[in-house]
Amino acid sequence: MLLLEQRRKDRSARRLGMAALALLMGFAMATPSLAIDARRPNAAFVPIKGESAPPDGASHLCSTYDWACAKAGRTIQIGEAELEVIRAINNRANRSIRPISDMDQYRIAERWALPTKRGGDCEDYAIYKKQELIRAGFAPEQLLIAAVLDRNRQSHAVLVVRTENGDLILDNLTNRIVSWQKTGYTFLRMQDPRQPHRWGSVLAGGIFAGS
Repeated sequence: MLLLEQRRKDRSARRLGMAALALLMGFAMATPSLAIDARRPNAAFVPIKGESAPPDGASHLCSTYDWACAKAGRTIQIGEAELEVIRAINNRANRSIRPISDMDQYRIAERWALPTKRGGDCEDYAIYKKQELIRAGFAPEQLLIAAVLDRNRQSHAVLVVRTENGDLILDNLTNRIVSWQKTGYTFLRMQDPRQPHRWGSVLAGGIFAGS
């Protein structure tokens, strides 16, 4: 049985976990339905402003891993039980995968792939976390890889988990799971939740904040 289903059964009485999620996200109110469309004008969600080419190294992502660009046509509500699964997978990945650059591993600047026994770089962590969360029962269109600039304006990649209250960020640089706005990152582009095989232009947060 899937880990998510086990946790959901074990904690079926903990539906008040949505309140815990709202506190985690720092939101005063929860929205009644899952906001899967990134283009809706809601600051809790990473905005997609138009189409974009995929990041360098990601052009073969969908052909290599079809699940990375799949769409299940469904979404799930994410409460405390689901958050526990997300935290466990995020922490395990950050702890067990050794950081190594694509240049050191493949002798090329960028290659988006699952981590090897040697390890992986930031986008490899994100791809791995997406795979593990899909295996745990999450809908792939709620798990979106994003290309960003970190606080030092260095290229970076993270996994966006789309919840009914907003977007949470899974990052290999920290075990803390926070809303996208609290990362301080500049979001450049992200997989489109409506068509995950496509990428959307974001240009929000970080250096674009307040513009």
